[in-house]
Amino acid sequence: MRKLKAVLAGAFAAWTLAALAGPAAGVDLAALTGAAERGDARAQAELGLVYHLGRGVEADAARAALWYGKAARQGLALAQTNLGVLYREGRGVARDDGEAARWFRAAAGQGDAAAQNYLGVAYRAGLGVARDDNAAANWFRAAAGQGDPRGAANLGYMYRTGRGVARDDAEAARWFLLAAREGVASAQHNLGLLHATGVGVARDDAKAAAWYRKAAEQGHAPGQNALGVMYAAGRGVARDDAAAVAWYRKAAARGNPLAQYNLATMYAAGRGAARDDAKAAEWLARAAERGIAAAQHELAAAYAAGRGVARDDRRAARWLRAAAGHGIAPAQRDLAALYAAGRGVARDDAAAIRWYRAAAEQGDAAAQNALGLMLAAGRGAARDERAAVRWFRAAAGQGDAAARFNLAASLAAGRGVARDAEAAARWYRAAAGQGNARAAANLGVLYEQGRGVGRDYREAARWYRAAAEQGEALAQNNLGALTERGLGVARDDAAAVAWYRKAAAQGMAAAEYNLGAMYRDGAGVARDPGRAVALFRRAAAQGYAAARNALGVMYETGAGVAADPARAAALYREAAEQGDAEAQFNLGAAYCRGGGVARDDVRAWAWLGLAAARGSAGAEEARSCLGKPLAPARIAEAEALLRRLEARIPPGGG
Repeated sequence: MRKLKAVLAGAFAAWTLAALAGPAAGVDLAALTGAAERGDARAQAELGLVYHLGRGVEADAARAALWYGKAARQGLALAQTNLGVLYREGRGVARDDGEAARWFRAAAGQGDAAAQNYLGVAYRAGLGVARDDNAAANWFRAAAGQGDPRGAANLGYMYRTGRGVARDDAEAARWFLLAAREGVASAQHNLGLLHATGVGVARDDAKAAAWYRKAAEQGHAPGQNALGVMYAAGRGVARDDAAAVAWYRKAAARGNPLAQYNLATMYAAGRGAARDDAKAAEWLARAAERGIAAAQHELAAAYAAGRGVARDDRRAARWLRAAAGHGIAPAQRDLAALYAAGRGVARDDAAAIRWYRAAAEQGDAAAQNALGLMLAAGRGAARDERAAVRWFRAAAGQGDAAARFNLAASLAAGRGVARDAEAAARWYRAAAGQGNARAAANLGVLYEQGRGVGRDYREAARWYRAAAEQGEALAQNNLGALTERGLGVARDDAAAVAWYRKAAAQGMAAAEYNLGAMYRDGAGVARDPGRAVALFRRAAAQGYAAARNALGVMYETGAGVAADPARAAALYREAAEQGDAEAQFNLGAAYCRGGGVARDDVRAWAWLGLAAARGSAGAEEARSCLGKPLAPARIAEAEALLRRLEARIPPGGG
């Protein structure tokens, strides 16, 4: 599992309902009932409270509503407030936010502080009344002005969020402090958050932890989670992972999704509790179901890797989709990768492009690089190498090593951008400096060839070695070649063989050919024509032209294999058609002498001519094998064939 960050709860609680108004202890139930039945409003309200709280009788919300209603209709504010609470909660009466607001308004108008706070909550949330932040702030202020701590807490919230009042963090802190001192847990938590972030007050982690603790000890789940974060980070308290886990557990058990996520991170990392991927996945699932995007992303990763849960790409895709929908760029990128690979979802390159683009536009460097690769390959959208380079450049500018490599490769080849070997060398160097083995290998190639940098075999060997030691086959092969020739390093055939062997073990055709040549020649290893043939075959099967030519020579000479001139000629033809000049020479010579093919002066003349034009030493002189000059008509026929071969076969081979 990736390292997960603890989440500090940042939501400022707005619903902080007071305890029901009015005393209800030490009453004579019979006397109270008698007074209530005679129409005494105060007795009716107190009898409602007795039934509401179940003090001395079985709790009965319907009877509570009945008696509250009688007192409320007589204008008793306490009863109006408590009847509003029952309507708000749907206890003893059908829930009715409009009725709740009506009774809160009646009591608030009489100056009941609790009702003023409740009415403010109704206006803030649009419960039974049109949402009106200005009215909410005014009612909270009225309640707070009478010393109602919950009204003060809610007024602090309005100042913190700038709802109904100009945002003023210092004012928010002042009202939170008033409420926190009166024991309002949400205010204690929110004041702790202000101290933890230095908003509205001086940053002070010790004070933050102290206020979080007060809220936590009242069972306030966000406060418990926040205190856990402080212990996990060692902020304001000595770092104590076990204490962090204990507080996270308390909050998680109360259903706090942030704590559930944070508890999962502790199990995943084995911090404060034994590492337990199954428990980590269990808590991630709970937090994910509650909409915590980071948990959704990490749960997807758990399903993709089979960590703590059975591997399930479909579920991974489901949770990635959920997290991506929240705008989490890494989740968008990972979802795109599933679409590109067809894992857990039907392969859909267009969908992959969309999600890569969504993450890329948020600045996710890995997504920018992946989007560039998709556009360069024309997957999911029209091929657009210029756009690919733009995305590679964006990611490279953020330090993404893979993007730096891809940008360098584009510059080196002139794909989507003007060819610029010097710039390519700079970007390869940047990526290689970050440990990118392919970049180090390609930088070595530039130094060996003198492209964009001065030719320097020592530097080439240095970069090849850096990449080769990371297992990069190209670098292992090329370092072997420099070592075989003594360029930039001391000549050492045995060391060259060792490097060729490493690259060949990875299936690199050029290395298989080079290692085969060492076995054929007995250089750095005991001569073994049979082993050479086996290696040439492996490389030839991959289409490596030089290996096909070399294998042809082995068949022609019967070295390491039974002589077979026809097989030799067929291999020469395959390599010659790929542009290998030595194979063109050997095929021409075969036609000249009738080795494995019918003797054909025209074909011999044309193939030897092509080999000569492509740089094969001695090819022109080899035409002497024809014995006598060709007749003019035959020369014209041979020259026409040569022109066709030159047009059809590109120079090179490999």
